[in-house]
Amino acid sequence: MLEKHGTMLLAREDIKVFDCTIRDGGLVNNYHFTDEFIKGVYDTCVAAGVDYMEIGKNNSPTLMSDKEFGTWNFSKEEDIRRVVGNNDTNMKIAVMSDIGRTVKEELIPKEESVVDMVRIATYIHQIPEAIELIEDAHAKGYETTVNVMAIAKSFNDELDEVLDILGKTSVDVIYIADTFGSFYPEQIRKLTEKYLEVAKKGGKEVGIHAHNNIQLAYANTIESMIYGTSFLDCTISGLGRGAGNCPMELLVGFLKNPKYKQLPVLKFIEKFIVPLEKELDWGYSIPYMITGQLVEHPRSAIKARKEGDTKYVDFYNRLIDEQ
Repeated sequence: MLEKHGTMLLAREDIKVFDCTIRDGGLVNNYHFTDEFIKGVYDTCVAAGVDYMEIGKNNSPTLMSDKEFGTWNFSKEEDIRRVVGNNDTNMKIAVMSDIGRTVKEELIPKEESVVDMVRIATYIHQIPEAIELIEDAHAKGYETTVNVMAIAKSFNDELDEVLDILGKTSVDVIYIADTFGSFYPEQIRKLTEKYLEVAKKGGKEVGIHAHNNIQLAYANTIESMIYGTSFLDCTISGLGRGAGNCPMELLVGFLKNPKYKQLPVLKFIEKFIVPLEKELDWGYSIPYMITGQLVEHPRSAIKARKEGDTKYVDFYNRLIDEQ
């Protein structure tokens, strides 16, 4: 029987607030952020008491175009240090490795890097490659997490097998990733139980990365936390691909640990997010709701938003016909 961890009135010391503003937000503008914006996020996270900041992806420029994608799709050491220096703070820096877009030989040893954690994003059919990256990053001295994506499309026995395999690796945190923003709190509760069972056996922790297609990213994050998840992903103002993510300002406003501060986040939103909303499109909308409810990748909704397509009935029927 899954038990609640702690109460709404007390702080849990195992909780880690994990900022993904740049990494997930970069999916909206191909990582073309200014250094001023990156430094603003960094300073905000430090002031807000955030535990980890994911500064971008560490994809290889030999596999992806550095003309199409900006600096933070590659997160080279010199670029990171240009913004954070030696990161003489309590907050840790993370990067994400995409399977098939990362060259493990390009990852320098932790002792030479200001980065603390490498996150591996993988689909189920890429698990062998993911394990290679996990073990390589671990051997080089980094903390590691793994996000198994699109689990809403997998069969239970398939996911069970994958979790069992990952539980035997060196990975530190296994993430529940709601890739399509399609899960409801009851489903998140069951997934939390499943992931925690594996994590406890292997001495690991569980994290959650939620998308907001059906406006449940925040609710699902809290639900998972209540039942034992420790690593909580969020982004400032929900900035992220498609419908976006769990908003940091909501999360730190909820958590009872006095180390987390909401006002620095609101200050950043005033200065940076308000003007950004005039340039970029993200957040809940009807097309994202439809893809979330139909458990579909939001790429069709992203296209509809770019084209200003408001024929929602036609959009819905097209997706139904394709299923």
